Amino acid sequence: MSENVRRFTDQRTATRKKDTTERSKKEDVRCPECSGQLATDTEHGETVCRDCGLVVQEDEIDHGPEWRAFDSSEKDQKSRVGAPTTQMMHDKGLSTNIGWQNKDAYGKSLSSRQRQKMQRLRTWNERFRTRDSKERNLKQALGEVDRMASALGLPDNVRETASVIYRRALNDDLLPGRSIEGVATAALYAAARQAGTPRSLDEIAGVSRVEKDEIARTYRYVARELKLEIKPADPGQYVPRFASDLGLSDESERRARDLLETAKQEGIHSGKSPVGLAAAAVYAASLLTNEKVTQSEVSDVANISEVTIRNRYHELLEAEENVRV
Repeated sequence: MSENVRRFTDQRTATRKKDTTERSKKEDVRCPECSGQLATDTEHGETVCRDCGLVVQEDEIDHGPEWRAFDSSEKDQKSRVGAPTTQMMHDKGLSTNIGWQNKDAYGKSLSSRQRQKMQRLRTWNERFRTRDSKERNLKQALGEVDRMASALGLPDNVRETASVIYRRALNDDLLPGRSIEGVATAALYAAARQAGTPRSLDEIAGVSRVEKDEIARTYRYVARELKLEIKPADPGQYVPRFASDLGLSDESERRARDLLETAKQEGIHSGKSPVGLAAAAVYAASLLTNEKVTQSEVSDVANISEVTIRNRYHELLEAEENVRV
């Protein structure tokens, strides 16, 4: 054993003995009046006796935060030790990023030599952040998820869920034989349906780099292998978005929901596209409330053909008449 290793071992042993001695002394401290056990009152910053109530020490230093939080999200917002971890980044946001601005802390521009140095640092920092093929795969996929979610206007909780689904697929070796973009798109589609903010396959395919058939095939495979519990899409979940894009009132939206409920009672929704039913319900509701919109406008918003809207429109009105009779 070398001299440095022996010295390090002796120092570590001495530190352990010192910590053990201090801990035992702290535990053996008793009340000076009745020899009772002492307790620390963090709210008042005092050390008191549990038996007689004597205040042994007061005005203790509180090493905790000066703020209070009542839930986890509020705690993350008030904490000043860095950004909270997120599943939307391959390293969960724990690594360091070097800003792209070539300016110092005072806002002054860097010299050419300093700019070259910072560019080299950025390059090496990027290399260290993605050390192996798995991390590079994850970085590319999560970037795709974020891009598509931004284009579709999906909230952060959907992006987080999609990132978790992709991580599970990567850990379970579901990617061999499939493209990174295809699995990432399928994860986003599944996450949107789980969160109750679904997007149709046509909408997903419109912002993805893979074809619609590949997305559907990969989605079925991922959902089956990961045993994802996803309910069938409800047409009513599409109504608020369609009504908002068309500028319809709350009355029209409520009327569209009533038409869909009637269709469910009559059983005509089975086997039909939920997007087509929602679009037809919004179109019918706009006519019933005198907020007329054209089939072409609804078709553009819902990304579905006018023929489908007309067919479902007549079916919804027939179901409404049958219930009234």
